[in-house]
Amino acid sequence: MALSSSPDLDGPAAACAIRLHAATKVYRGGVEALGPIDLDIGRGEFVSLLGSSGCGKSTALRLIAGLARPSSGSVRVAGEATRRPGGHAIGFVFQEPTLMPWSSVRANVGLPLKIAHAPAAEIARHVDAALARVELSDFAEAYPRELSGGMKMRVSLARALVTDPDILLMDEPFAALDEITRFRLNDDLLALWRDLGKTILFVTHSVFESVYLSQRVVVMSPRPGRIAAEFRIEAPEPRGAEFRTSTGYAAQCRDVSRALADASAAQVRA
Repeated sequence: MALSSSPDLDGPAAACAIRLHAATKVYRGGVEALGPIDLDIGRGEFVSLLGSSGCGKSTALRLIAGLARPSSGSVRVAGEATRRPGGHAIGFVFQEPTLMPWSSVRANVGLPLKIAHAPAAEIARHVDAALARVELSDFAEAYPRELSGGMKMRVSLARALVTDPDILLMDEPFAALDEITRFRLNDDLLALWRDLGKTILFVTHSVFESVYLSQRVVVMSPRPGRIAAEFRIEAPEPRGAEFRTSTGYAAQCRDVSRALADASAAQVRA
């Protein structure tokens, strides 16, 4: 497995979907959560941020989404500086499904379009398409209490897809699920990525998940979060059970795991 500092972005700037330059985040009270970090993500790339809890992974997502401002440095999405929530074509999938329990699956998925005052016919069309993509068409009129954990996360993913965003930000969406469900959703997410060509930035604390899903794994050190190492993942496409049980997958997991352990140890020594 090759160590990589960034995607090939020597071409036009338009090839870069996300760019963080010397970005930092210091919270009120002086807590240094992030940076400085430099990170470029190419259009259509699948990148995982890997690190222990509290290393700034989620903070980085919030800066990219425009949900928070960097304390210094810059964050640009599709070449534009982030200014406000919803300012760019970004879909966000949180750690918890955060569904409205009093609303149907259809209503939960259509919420972003309803907030944007889209016509009812347009909302219905886009909701139907999003539910079909996550294989939940038959559950459109169900309520969250009637769904399994994996199905709730599919609803959350459909809600993120309903506006047809260019970029998906995913904050440990499968962490609370059982292993079988998690594996299935990993495969479904890869299929969606291949079909739709979205740029995906995926936060996880699982070495195995990051290597299985990603084209590139970015290892972050403990707070304040910095980039400790980056790995280009060598894998056949499409990925599946054979890759997950291969010696190549195991070797890459060992390399990434070692880098994660080294980053944590260096922080302790510091």
